[in-house]
Amino acid sequence: MGNALFYHLTRQPLEVTLGMLLDRSLQRDWRVVVRGTDMGRLEWLDQKLWLGPEEGFLPHGLSGGRHDAAQPVLLTGGGELPNDPSCIMALDGAEVAPDEVNRLERVCILFDGHDGEAVQRARVQWKALTGAGCKAQYWSEESGRWEMKAEA
Repeated sequence: MGNALFYHLTRQPLEVTLGMLLDRSLQRDWRVVVRGTDMGRLEWLDQKLWLGPEEGFLPHGLSGGRHDAAQPVLLTGGGELPNDPSCIMALDGAEVAPDEVNRLERVCILFDGHDGEAVQRARVQWKALTGAGCKAQYWSEESGRWEMKAEA
């Protein structure tokens, strides 16, 4: 049974936090789906991840290619899981189902703490997932380092 981890971003930009979480996931030999709501934003993120430091290279691809099933990290705007992931990282309010949380090792929900709508969507997701019996943790970087602030 997995966990849903909510990451309230207030200091680092999305691409920095996502890069850190992806690196940790790959160190665990997990495959990851990064699920977004806008392909333009995912294409921007794809470029950001390719331009990272050489020593921190994160192998990944955008969905829709011939090798989706082989990608260690797959950026997608849909609900498909062609690379058989251990983890989903949901961005920009992308939906995550309770059965995904329970089936996978981990689900990470990243949201911009400076965007009131994003915070509200995360609250709705928290209530929906915990209401369905999923384990969840709320993490904040407000103090300058990541700290768990709540658990259900």
